[in-house]
Amino acid sequence: MSHYHAVVWIDHAEAHVIHISPDDIESSIVRPGKPHQHLHSKRGVVGVGRVPEDQHFYHEVVEALKGAGEILIVGPANAKLNLIKHIHHHDQPMSSKIVGVETVDHPTDGQLVAYARKYFTAANRLQS
Repeated sequence: MSHYHAVVWIDHAEAHVIHISPDDIESSIVRPGKPHQHLHSKRGVVGVGRVPEDQHFYHEVVEALKGAGEILIVGPANAKLNLIKHIHHHDQPMSSKIVGVETVDHPTDGQLVAYARKYFTAANRLQS
């Protein structure tokens, strides 16, 4: 079955990718290869600071989103913005499929599907 819409909820520990059609869903969870490290900094210590973003993680999320015609990206913090930067830099054609970016805390998959369906219905109404 073809799924035109997709929603991804992402933080630095995992991404829930859900492809949605009117009467079906396909979901997957993508996790980074390395466990997320919290960011710490110590005054006067050279080389300590931000941990670089896991580009392989974002690449795997992009792969999980393939085939979607419209994509909604949600999450509680900066990972959603880092995913968008990754898409703009590494998969330019997919960037035109991003229809929204929203801050959403930690929903269940069922809540995420309901949120996405409501979002896509409202977005489609605006385009008509």
